[in-house]
Amino acid sequence: MTSSFGRRGIAAAAALLPAIALTGTALTGTAQAQTSGETTFDRIRRTKVLRIAALPGELPYFQKDLASGEWSGAAIWMAQDIAKVFDAKLEYLESTYGNSVLDLQSNKIDLAFALNPTPARALSISFTHPMIIHPFGCLTKKGLDPKTWDDLNKPEIRIVYDIGSLHETAAKRYCPKAQLTGYKTRDECTLALQSGRADAQILAAILGLSTVGRNPSLGPYHLLSDPVVALPSCLGLQREEDTRFKEVINAWLDFNRGTGQIREWLLEGLAKFGVKREQVPSQLSF
Repeated sequence: MTSSFGRRGIAAAAALLPAIALTGTALTGTAQAQTSGETTFDRIRRTKVLRIAALPGELPYFQKDLASGEWSGAAIWMAQDIAKVFDAKLEYLESTYGNSVLDLQSNKIDLAFALNPTPARALSISFTHPMIIHPFGCLTKKGLDPKTWDDLNKPEIRIVYDIGSLHETAAKRYCPKAQLTGYKTRDECTLALQSGRADAQILAAILGLSTVGRNPSLGPYHLLSDPVVALPSCLGLQREEDTRFKEVINAWLDFNRGTGQIREWLLEGLAKFGVKREQVPSQLSF
C-alpha cells in the first residue's frame, strides 16, 4: 500500500501534525548527544541496555499494568525482540509521542515507536524504514457504509476530526463539500458521533480500530479509497554519524514486515483492546 499524498499534500499535512518546536535548546541537546563520545550502537553493546519511550494507555502499542507495573503491547513486544538482537534488556522511560522526540534529542532513549516522519521532526531526529504504512478511514453512524472519500463528500454529511491532526488535513482535502467540525481531542469527536451530532469521524486505521475496541457499538471501521490515503509510521532514533544501530533496526524491520510478524504483533495488541481479528478490514495491510 502506498501513500496517495503528493509532495504538496505531504508537506501540508506535516505542517499540521503536532511536532517539536525546533528551538536552539533542542538543537543544542541533539548536538550534545552526538558529541558525547560513545555511539548508540557501542553503548548498547557495552551496557546491554536498550532504552525506549513507553507511552501509557497508547494501545495497541503500549499498555502498563497498574498493579504489577509490567508493560505489554505491540511496541513492547517489538522492542523485546530488538533487544534480543543485542542480547540486551529493556529500560522504559514514560513519555508521550511529542516528548519522545525530545527524549531522543537529549539522549534519554534509543528508540521511539510509531512516529510519523514529518519534515519538521526529521530536522532533529533520524527515522527508520517504515514500521507500517498507516491508511486512513472513518467510523460512521449506523446505516452509513462509505467505501470512498466521495461517499462522504456530500453537503448533508457531518464530519468531525481532531484539530491539528492529519485527520483534519484529510477531511478538508477530500471532503470539502461536507459539513466539517473540528474538536480538540479524538475523544470529543467520538462523543459527537455517539450522540448523533456527527455522521462520520475521520481516523487512521490503528486509532479507528482501537476506538471500536473501547466502544464496540461504533463499529465497523471503514477504510476509504479513491484515493487510498496512507502515511508511514516509523521508529525514531538519535541523529548521529555512526549508522550501525540504524542499519540493524532497518534490517530487523524489513525482515519482520516481510515475514508478517509485525502484523501479528499489531493484531495481538488490538486484541488486548477488545478488537477481534474479524473486525480488522481484510484489505488492511500493515
